[in-house]
Amino acid sequence: MNRKKQLLTFVATVILTLVLTNKTSACTNILVTKGASKTGSTMLSYAADSHVLYGELYHWPAKQYPEGTMLKVYEWDTGKYLGEIEQVPRTYSVIGNMNEYQVSIGETTYGGRPELRDTNAIMDYGSLIYITLQRAKTAREAIEIMTSLVERYGYYSSGESFSIADPNEVWVMDLIGKGPENKGAVWVAVKIPDGYISAHANQARITTFPLNDKENCIYSKDVISFAREMGYFNGKNKDFSFADAYAPLDFGAVRFCEARVWAAFRHANKAEMDKYVDYAKGESTNRIPLYIKPDHKLGREDIMAMMRDHFEGTPLDMSVDAGAGPYKLPYRWRPLIWEVNGEKYFNERAIATQQTGFSFIAEMRNWLPNPIGGILWFGVDDANSTVYMPMYCGMTKVPHCLAVGNGDMLTYSPTSAFWVFNTVSNRAYSRYSDMIVDIKKVQKELETKFFDITPAVDVAAKTLYDTDPAKAREYLTEYSISQAEMTVNRWRELGNFLLVKYLDGNVHPEKNGVFKRNKWGYPAHPEHPGYSEEFYKKIIDDTGDKLKVKEYPPKK
Repeated sequence: MNRKKQLLTFVATVILTLVLTNKTSACTNILVTKGASKTGSTMLSYAADSHVLYGELYHWPAKQYPEGTMLKVYEWDTGKYLGEIEQVPRTYSVIGNMNEYQVSIGETTYGGRPELRDTNAIMDYGSLIYITLQRAKTAREAIEIMTSLVERYGYYSSGESFSIADPNEVWVMDLIGKGPENKGAVWVAVKIPDGYISAHANQARITTFPLNDKENCIYSKDVISFAREMGYFNGKNKDFSFADAYAPLDFGAVRFCEARVWAAFRHANKAEMDKYVDYAKGESTNRIPLYIKPDHKLGREDIMAMMRDHFEGTPLDMSVDAGAGPYKLPYRWRPLIWEVNGEKYFNERAIATQQTGFSFIAEMRNWLPNPIGGILWFGVDDANSTVYMPMYCGMTKVPHCLAVGNGDMLTYSPTSAFWVFNTVSNRAYSRYSDMIVDIKKVQKELETKFFDITPAVDVAAKTLYDTDPAKAREYLTEYSISQAEMTVNRWRELGNFLLVKYLDGNVHPEKNGVFKRNKWGYPAHPEHPGYSEEFYKKIIDDTGDKLKVKEYPPKK
């Protein structure tokens, strides 16, 4: 690479680093194949962890368009107008990140080589997802559509990993642009073997890949030659690693991103992941594989637990150091990296994080008709303290509490699920170890009810579908809306309960949600549990004898 190119690359790196500071350690995806799940469904999880993304459930109804119709494209992250593309004659219905054929897509941004971003292109990663969902019937077709779109219109965003699944197949695809002088993108897509799971979290994860197995691996024709041209690779084709060429690892990529993959995999196969603890800490180059075989079959509740992980019980556990405060808070407010006395330090970046706009577990079941088979278990705000509500892909409209336009990131709405859930979670951050117990109780109550009733809902919908598919979709719409509105109402009640129970640092005694009173109806005296002995010791270590009770009057 010549000096001019080196200088341009350095400048681009600095600029892109500033632009992507709040994005590059953002999202987490977990992918589950049929053979790895309890029920034979495929599953895909996603957390949209942007500090400025409002949690709402998107909906595009199926439509037909006259020939020559053009579609305007706006960047998902910013709303910036990027250009227009040709619309297809017919589009499919989309609920959130799942369409009417149960095709589901998630993503995580890894950035990669900054000089490869094409700011003149039209297709950003978000638009690519939602436009493709309106056009694809299978995961393979989705990959073909996504790569064709960026080849024709250019790829606007930085490097991206995509999770792409349907009821039968689960794929992961790493993709990055080729810079402003080369329209299109280089990419590799790998099908996860049945019986295995995969994950990615803001770091490209496909390294070497089979060059002659189109059934299980497809890639752009210039993925290796372009890397050679740019000076990223000079070995034999069989040794080519996409991630090493286009998104080389550094400490942040491992500790902030790969560590989340390790944490998710640890839920599925702890013994296997114990071998990689040093890698998760950024102290080893023993890289985690792209996919692993779990030691037990996984259900939707297992994937939800993964999405709620804070590194509990590991060397990266944030609830045990001084930053956790007296109530063992497993969160740290930004910035992610900070400095003391000229030395740089960092906060851990767990899967569950406070800035999540929305998250979901897409469950795709091939033994049911598509409108019934696909369930988007959808939640807003922090995955750890959200409730995953069943949104069937056959529904024809979304609940008002999740609808686009019901409030926004800077406009509070008392009927918005996003604001109701944020009210509870932000209240809990101040007294986490106590309040999370109350939150988890209601969370489990609601999600267990959803899980228990799902088989009956499926049967009822299937009975309707056999005679009148439109009636089945109407039934699923009403059910999904009612569960969402009920959940938000119950969560609003929980928020009020937490305010009363923990008012002013007190803990008002209660049983089954009913606060205790004396025989005259007066509130029972609140409890004052104080802090833990461990935290009191930390105070003493910090203050010495300053707060020690002393004899008075003092001895002369």
